[in-house]
Amino acid sequence: MEMVDSGAPAASAVVVAGDEETRVLLRGLLRLHHFRVDGEAEGATQCLELIREHHPTLLVADVNLAEGSPGSLVSEARRVAPQLRVILVAPASRPPAPTGDGGPDVVLLRPFRIRQFAEALLPANSGTRPS
Repeated sequence: MEMVDSGAPAASAVVVAGDEETRVLLRGLLRLHHFRVDGEAEGATQCLELIREHHPTLLVADVNLAEGSPGSLVSEARRVAPQLRVILVAPASRPPAPTGDGGPDVVLLRPFRIRQFAEALLPANSGTRPS
């Protein structure tokens, strides 16, 4: 059977987290859900370079960054790539304050279940906070 190219761009992502264990977890979950992971970063500067280079459709960012703040990263990432969807991962014990315009599409609170991560990937869930 021959595969037919639908012409749709592949869903791609960049992951940013201050520690390797979190990056490995997020990368694995993205691949499980058929995303191509274009790169991983420890901090904001490296993440923005990856976004400029690869033009991903999704950014998955942990609030714990080696360098930079999650809020400024999200704002700058949206300036660089206005159509970029952003999932921000944060501990349930310290959820980020709402930022209004330009914030993440979804805030996913840890610990989360695989089903919650999968739901966060769906564009229809923009602006929600899965519990």
